[in-house]
Amino acid sequence: MTLIKSISGIRGTIGGTPDEGLNPLAIVKFVAAYATFIRRNSKAASNKIILGRDARISGPMLKQIVLGTLTGMGFDVVDLDMATTPTTEYAVTEEQGCGGIILTASHNPRQWNALKLLNERGEFLNGKEGQQVLEIAAGEDFVFADIDHIGRVFPTDVYNRKHIEHILTLELVDVEAIRAAGFRVAIDAVNSVGGIILPDLLCALGVKEIFKLHCAPHGNFSHNPEPLPENLTEISELVKQAKADVGFVVDPDVDRLAIVCENGEMFGEEYTLVAVSDYVLSHTPGNTVSNLSSSRALRDITLAHGGAYHSSAVGEVNVVAKMRETHAVIGGEGNGGVIYPAAHYGRDALVGIALFLTHLAKKKMTPSALRAGYPSYFISKQKVELTPGINLDAVLEKVKKQYAACEITDTDGVKIDFPNQWVHLRKSNTEPIIRIYSEAPTIREAQELGQQLIREVNEIG
Repeated sequence: MTLIKSISGIRGTIGGTPDEGLNPLAIVKFVAAYATFIRRNSKAASNKIILGRDARISGPMLKQIVLGTLTGMGFDVVDLDMATTPTTEYAVTEEQGCGGIILTASHNPRQWNALKLLNERGEFLNGKEGQQVLEIAAGEDFVFADIDHIGRVFPTDVYNRKHIEHILTLELVDVEAIRAAGFRVAIDAVNSVGGIILPDLLCALGVKEIFKLHCAPHGNFSHNPEPLPENLTEISELVKQAKADVGFVVDPDVDRLAIVCENGEMFGEEYTLVAVSDYVLSHTPGNTVSNLSSSRALRDITLAHGGAYHSSAVGEVNVVAKMRETHAVIGGEGNGGVIYPAAHYGRDALVGIALFLTHLAKKKMTPSALRAGYPSYFISKQKVELTPGINLDAVLEKVKKQYAACEITDTDGVKIDFPNQWVHLRKSNTEPIIRIYSEAPTIREAQELGQQLIREVNEIG
């Protein structure tokens, strides 16, 4: 059983002894620590914490424990029940809450779940804040409320609608253009909350016809929930068979968006952000941000529009911080995560869909033709399992020395930039692995570069 404590929250497999996994005792401890942190640090005047969850089988169990712990700590809880991560983030600001918790392990398999922790702005806690929560938990430095100060639970089911309505008000979302295009759209919601909200969003946007795949939100994921090409063969076939104009795939908590072209080919997860940014920059000139493991294509598009591109460490909170610092008009992560500040500072597949469909409608192009117009890069995403014998810091230091003649960035692991390709090695925030991402003009070159670094890591380790 596994428990990972990182910038992405408290994530683990369900079950095990009290000392392992995401079990009820661990949930109480970390939620009480988070509540204590919020009590000490939140700038909000309210006493409300917003709670949402994806459709994982363990979700109801976690929800009951989290509700009990938060009310036991004296907080009122606005219970959204099944809601996407971006919907929950949006609800925190709408409710003027002092924080929020999302019960989701994102792309991890069904045996995983997690506590994603938000501040009063509906944004993830940063590394320093997360460390404070861990220290409070380790010291059990929390006090539960007495009988007169126990919190209350306020269930609500209005936020899917409110989130959609908010998206429709965005200046760059053109519902009339989408409706006029008469789009026929296929979706794969991997049996989670996307199956609830995506059809409603597409109807509100004026999509002519929707073809649903795995939209029943029962949490028994029909395939590996990470929206990578090897996991998306079914929707690829559906798009072709239904003669759909485009296909959309989301992960279990709907903060990542993958796109399928009309011919069944992948648009490319890295190019979700590129396409949306191209559209936004064509109407709102400015700067962009993505993390160090994202494609150079965003940089190229940004420069073509006269803006400045900036990179950040991996992790949504790091991207958001860099976006605020550089006043970026659009940003995100190359895993299909679009962050559009005009909507809110969080990865939001729903916003991504609305902007992409508007872009497609105005361009009057097929997704494959649109994709062909962007700079062509290929990313290989590989990994090395972390074992107790691997000293990651020592490995990364040796890699840096081996490539000292190259351009090195070490703000998040080690990234090595070559003239026409790059490779990035870093410890995952969500799994016990070293991620090795590489990009080159061809997929073969990218894979070979990644394999080369894997061999070197194994030799050093």
